[in-house]
Amino acid sequence: MHAFRDVATAAYCPRKLYYRRRDPDEVGTPETVADRRELAFSYERLLTDDEAVRDAPIAVSPTTYRSRLGCLKARLSAWSALADPPARDVRLTGRECRGVAHKVLSGVPAVSLVFAGEPPEQGVWQPQSVRLVAAAKALSWEREQPVERAFAEYPAHGIIREVAIDTRRKAQYREALRVADTIDGPPPRADSDTKCSPCEFSGQCGVRTRSLRSLLGGD
Repeated sequence: MHAFRDVATAAYCPRKLYYRRRDPDEVGTPETVADRRELAFSYERLLTDDEAVRDAPIAVSPTTYRSRLGCLKARLSAWSALADPPARDVRLTGRECRGVAHKVLSGVPAVSLVFAGEPPEQGVWQPQSVRLVAAAKALSWEREQPVERAFAEYPAHGIIREVAIDTRRKAQYREALRVADTIDGPPPRADSDTKCSPCEFSGQCGVRTRSLRSLLGGD
């Protein structure tokens, strides 16, 4: 059975998943990541407490941050459950994957995952989408009922995005699951280093990088 993180990594870079399995890290969650995730459980306080928002590890100005949270509070029907979740850091085990959902919403069930990084301009990054589907399917398996939506939270930026667990996202998840299932040796190297510079395995991966000219067919 795969961890949520494994299928997300398979969607990002199969070679990275190979190295992560070969050399599993024993380091816990970095403090900066933990501090940013904790913001997702303090939204109401950050809206009203000037000192708290000034001291918070946010990536935008306090004014922008509060404006974004205020818009979310007015727009999101699930705001109350996200701001004060009935269940936090829930370990889920599905038919194919297991892992932790940072929030589980009751009623019409939904999961929320909290990401410490920066969101894309629209939607969510594909590996994060795969991880959300994995969590939603695990919750569905445990509850024996459909889970048709999930939430991606980027609390350092004051952004929450609702994600439909639709056919396209399920197909991406299935492909990532297939990749994770079939890795038994190092997958082919990447052609460019776009994903490599932040990777902790870049020094040992031996990825070959190519110039823009060569990628375009030049000499």
